[in-house]
Amino acid sequence: MTTDSSLLNSEMDFQQQEELYQQLLLQTMGKMQTENPDSKVIRPQPGMCVKTVSEPGKQKVFVNICQSNSVPLPPELSREELVELLQSEDPSGFRVPMSLGEPHAEVDNNSQGCTAYDVVINQEFFQKCQMDPLFQQFVILVSLEGLENKYNLELSRDWKVLKNRKFLGSVSEQNIRTKSRPVIQELQPQESSTVIAKRPQFTLLVEPPAGDPEYLIAEINLPGVPSSRSLVLDVGEDRLVVTARPSLFHLDIFHPFIIHQENSVAQYNNSTQILTVTMPVVSS
Repeated sequence: MTTDSSLLNSEMDFQQQEELYQQLLLQTMGKMQTENPDSKVIRPQPGMCVKTVSEPGKQKVFVNICQSNSVPLPPELSREELVELLQSEDPSGFRVPMSLGEPHAEVDNNSQGCTAYDVVINQEFFQKCQMDPLFQQFVILVSLEGLENKYNLELSRDWKVLKNRKFLGSVSEQNIRTKSRPVIQELQPQESSTVIAKRPQFTLLVEPPAGDPEYLIAEINLPGVPSSRSLVLDVGEDRLVVTARPSLFHLDIFHPFIIHQENSVAQYNNSTQILTVTMPVVSS
């Protein structure tokens, strides 16, 4: 199955979509802050993207290590102290404050599905890691260990820092605690990111209704989705996958037709909040 992001044509221009998205987001985040005064919402800045694989299935995993001044600095640590720490029996005794985000499904440069995690650390500490390869390796190692402990993963230590990419996917807000604890190892991400994606209502139509089918048309109802920028659409020969991020809707269906993927088109109507995918039929 191939992915073509150009299939999504919005009726609103990019600026209008962005303004609407930010407005809705701020409304939601404001409610969350009122309900939880001991936390606040942050929008981290991209930092570096690390590629690795999960064991034993060798599934691609990307770790977005982000930066924010809202995350506390770890205790002062010199390079010499870091070397001693790494050579000690318990290097995990040094705690790095970080926010570990929920997994989100993405597509890599080869149009293959993968999983990405967002890790946020202090901006000043991130810059220190950028200037010293040893600190960079250390923060990557700590991030992998944190994700393994939280999500019961096993991640390969044969990682690669992507040179031309600072982030895979789109930067999401995270909700962090404003009251520190005796030992801060992890700052919880926002609760909304744990919402399970729902299967949307949809209709499949064949045109013409009688005789040999020429087009398969999918009409997918996505209430609450502000614009096409929140959608990921995958069109396969006999499969259609739509995901509305973050974790709002997910549809994965097979149909009894072979369709022409490259000539398929899609349009999202912001008013009706219906995604229409028109797929030329090759054979049934």
